[in-house]
Amino acid sequence: MKRRIHFGFVTLLVYSLVSYFCSCSAFYLPGLAPVSFCEDGKGGEDCQTVIQLFVNRLDSVESVLPYEYDVFDFCKDAKESRPSENLGQVLFGERIESSPYKVSFKQDVKCQAVCTKSYKKGNQEDVTKLDFLKMGMQLNYQHHWIIDNMPVTWCYDVEDGQKYCNPGFPIGCLVTSDGRAKDACVINSEFNKKNTFYVFNHVDIKITYHSGASEGWRGARLVAATLEPKSIKHTDEKKTSCEGGTPMEVPGEFNEDLSIIYTYSVTFEENNSIKWASRWDYILVSMPHTNIQWFSIMNSLVIVLFLSGMVAMIMLRTLHKDIARYNQVDQEDAQEESGWKQVHGDVFRPPRKGMLLSVFLGQGTQIFIMTFITLFLACLGFLSPANRGALMTCAVVLWVLLGTPAGYVSARLYKTFGGEKWKTNVLLTALLCPGIVFADFFLMNLILWVEGSSAAIPFGTLVAILALWFGISVPLTFVGAYFGFKKPAIEQPVRTNQIPRQIPEQSFFTKPIPGIVMGGILPFGCIFIQLFFILNSIWSHQMYYMFGFLFLVFIILLITCSEATVLLCYFHLCAEDYHWWWRSFLTSGFTAVYLFVYAVHYFFSKLQIIGAASTILYFGYTMIMVLIFFLFTGTIGFFACFWFVNKIYSVVKVD
Repeated sequence: MKRRIHFGFVTLLVYSLVSYFCSCSAFYLPGLAPVSFCEDGKGGEDCQTVIQLFVNRLDSVESVLPYEYDVFDFCKDAKESRPSENLGQVLFGERIESSPYKVSFKQDVKCQAVCTKSYKKGNQEDVTKLDFLKMGMQLNYQHHWIIDNMPVTWCYDVEDGQKYCNPGFPIGCLVTSDGRAKDACVINSEFNKKNTFYVFNHVDIKITYHSGASEGWRGARLVAATLEPKSIKHTDEKKTSCEGGTPMEVPGEFNEDLSIIYTYSVTFEENNSIKWASRWDYILVSMPHTNIQWFSIMNSLVIVLFLSGMVAMIMLRTLHKDIARYNQVDQEDAQEESGWKQVHGDVFRPPRKGMLLSVFLGQGTQIFIMTFITLFLACLGFLSPANRGALMTCAVVLWVLLGTPAGYVSARLYKTFGGEKWKTNVLLTALLCPGIVFADFFLMNLILWVEGSSAAIPFGTLVAILALWFGISVPLTFVGAYFGFKKPAIEQPVRTNQIPRQIPEQSFFTKPIPGIVMGGILPFGCIFIQLFFILNSIWSHQMYYMFGFLFLVFIILLITCSEATVLLCYFHLCAEDYHWWWRSFLTSGFTAVYLFVYAVHYFFSKLQIIGAASTILYFGYTMIMVLIFFLFTGTIGFFACFWFVNKIYSVVKVD
């Protein structure tokens, strides 16, 4: 009866969790109806006239610290409101709120004043606000605005006549004391005064819509939203002019009072050639990555074909000859020969620290299933950039719900290793690796909180994450461990000798460390190009949307890790070294070390990040990625090797 109540409680928690995350998603999922807009007085209940413009957090490629919109002392909405945010948005530090920029469908606005921000020279609070605004311009912080769940983009020409649409635009720019124009200042030749900041206090917004009149439905749908930032010095909020004029300068030295008037203009344009379903294309197509992605896939496939050829040669020729020779009638000749058959009595001897290995494998299984399902859903379009925060929300929810396979795998393998401390095993499976990740995440969150960043997770969300962990994941891990320990230990194809066999002197290449170091090179070679785009999306704030490529690379990584580990395992067994348990895990798991080395290279060669806090945050979050990837790849290699060893020793005759 108690067990039935326990399972009912877990089911209720899981159902409540899924319902909560489904209900609090702020934006559409694929398949839901788009929003229609009509002119004022011409729409019905299903046709909106007001277009809401939301503002998001501001971020920079020179800093890991994002900040909320209000921190920079921009104009605020009088009736400030926030749309509901899902867990993924909160974890990624998105802070969406309403803006004071008012837009009505098909009503053009010309040089409309929003507000005036005044800074007095002797006021310490004003000095602090202005210094923070200058810091934002110096580090090239970017606005991120949203209209109808689309990013408002800043499109400009780049090399070869191509147009790049950036889903953000700078708050301003700096001309340094040596006269060099930094970042966005190069767009205007009038930005030429040394040691001067130029704030973009005016935006020309152009909204493109697709009219439904030609297709028989009411209203219109928005298919693009672009803007052009400008720096214009206004003298009077009631008499603003946005044609030409001098730029809005903010001197490097705050020697006199300063007033910044923020203005905006809005124009509408009809374009029936762009369909609502493809309205993100102009943003994503401007990112010229597709050719490089195909090159990455071909590079990975060459590695896979090379490995597959070697594995096929070993399986079909060498291994087949070995098995035929070992199974011959005259066993005395076979006994004199060396090879993998000679260690049959020791190959299934339980490994040292089997408890830790089983815990790692349980966690690795949980991460593997979570990654597979997440990427599969992303390929179907459910986790596209349009559905903000869905990717992280999906990953966290799946991880929480997949405690059962983690507990089952860990318990079953620990029992196979001959372990008896089942309570310690299940507790370590539920708490060790997640505890390390949470401790790292908590320390990074403290730094973000001290720095006042919008990426700092609220205390309530931290409590909610702990509740999900201890309220759902841990009990499910215990459920999996219960069934795992109830099952009999995995039956081995050969008996284990009581006395361990002496391992002969090994050559350099068959020693454990060189084998482990070599084992991670080929899997890393399959992913390093894809890794560049993933790191770009995280640290350079570029959109990642090519989940089809990523899923293909994921499959290639599985094959490569498996084949590389099986090859090295065979070579070591032929050298009569039967310690394969940990080595099979570490061989493919060593790919994570190469990932860390690449992340260090990426930090120093590609990023412009400055400041101690940003550096600590970069490497703190990188360590979480490395740990997760280590468990993931190590688990793949172990189970491939486990299957291989069981297979070859089950077909050989043993006296």
